[in-house]
Order: sequence, then structure tokens, then C-alpha cells
Amino acid sequence: MLDTIDRQLIDNLKDNSRLSFADLGRKINLSPSAVRERVQKLEAIGVIQKYTIQLDHKKLGDDLEAFVMLKVFPGQLRHILKIINSFQEIKEAHRITGSQNIHLKVVVKNQLNLQELLDKLMVFSDTNTFLILSKV
Repeated sequence: MLDTIDRQLIDNLKDNSRLSFADLGRKINLSPSAVRERVQKLEAIGVIQKYTIQLDHKKLGDDLEAFVMLKVFPGQLRHILKIINSFQEIKEAHRITGSQNIHLKVVVKNQLNLQELLDKLMVFSDTNTFLILSKV
């Protein structure tokens, strides 16, 4: 069971996962060794699964972000679930309920790259695409 200190640690790590144990300890009034112990416990029980970075895709040359909804053709779901992670343009993939089966967040350089990705996905499913204008 997580207590308020664990939740404070998680909140601080969500903001900046590169904080040292000493910096985390200063923020929540714990010693660095106590912070290390708690973080290791959170990792061991699977609450913290990995540390990652958030990229500015536009600065990397990928100017277009979109959500793509897939309505997978009968008999194709298992196959698409196996290969979905092989598309580097797909940054997030979720199985969902409703009239579509899969919700994707994709990042591509331009409209041509989006069209090429959609052409590959249309072999397995109908697609419905929504361009992302901005984050709110």
C-alpha cells in the first residue's frame, strides 16, 4: 500500500525523473537513503516500471502529430497486435472499446509520411485520423 510520502515521491519523479535522491529528499523532507529505499521499493513492486524522456518532436524534424483510430478487419487483430510496435512512427497504442479496436498516437515528418503509414495500416483495418493541432 502506498502512503502519502510514496505519492509525493511519484509526483516529483513524474515532473523530473532525473532528480537525485538528495534533491527528492529535500523536496519531501526525507534523507537521501530513505528516498533511495522507497524508490527501490516502488520499482520492486512494479509501481515504477521505467524512466523515460519527453521529446520535442518538432525539434527532431517530425512536424505532424495525429491520433489514428483503427477498426481492425475480422481475423486481423492478433496479427496487428504483434506488429504494431514495429512502426517507429507509432508512439502510443491502446486497445479500446467501442466501434474501433485500437487508438494510436503517431508522430511523422509530414503529410506524405502520414499517408505512407496509413497505407500500411489500411491493409489490416479501416482508419480514422485526427490531426493534433496543439496540446491543451
